[in-house]
Amino acid sequence: MNKEFLMIKVGLILGIAGACRTDELVNLTVDDIQDVGSSLIVKIPNTKTKIPGIFVVTDVGNMLELFRKYLSLRPPNVKHKRLFLYYKAGKCSSQPVGKNTMGKIPSVVASYSAVTEDAGVAITTIKPHAGWKSTTVAEGYVENSIENKTKIANQVLVGTTTSAITKTVNVS
Repeated sequence: MNKEFLMIKVGLILGIAGACRTDELVNLTVDDIQDVGSSLIVKIPNTKTKIPGIFVVTDVGNMLELFRKYLSLRPPNVKHKRLFLYYKAGKCSSQPVGKNTMGKIPSVVASYSAVTEDAGVAITTIKPHAGWKSTTVAEGYVENSIENKTKIANQVLVGTTTSAITKTVNVS
C-alpha cells in the first residue's frame, strides 16, 4: 500500500498534525522539519495569518517511520528543497507536488475511510494549535511550548488519524 499512497499518508499526517492549509504543505521544505528521534518538529514559516507556525508529530503508530521512508526516497539530484515530490510506484521524482495534488489528499483518504466520530479534541486545544483567532480571551493563554505542542499532537493524531491512517494502510 505504501507503494501507491506513501506521499498521501505523509501529507495527511503533517496536514492533520499541524492543521495545515494546502499551500502550507506545498511550500514545506526539508529544512522546515527537524527529526529529533522520538518526534518531528515542523516549522511553517509562511502562514495565512503571517505568524510562523510550529507543531510536533509524535511517534503514534508508524507515522515517523512513514515520514522517514518517504524522505529516504528523495532522489539525490533534486535541485529544490520542497518536501513533497511527485510519487508513483514506490519512487519519488524531482518534480514538486502542486497545490491541486495536495488538495486532493482529503478526498483520497475519505474514499478509503469511514471515520465519522468526533476526535474529542476541544476547540480550545485545536484553535491555538492551528493558529486560529479568538473564541474567548482564555484561549490566548494556552502555552505555546514544544511540550504542549507534543501533548496536542498526541491528542490530535490519536483521536483523528490513527483510524484513518490505519484503514488507509490496511487497504489492499
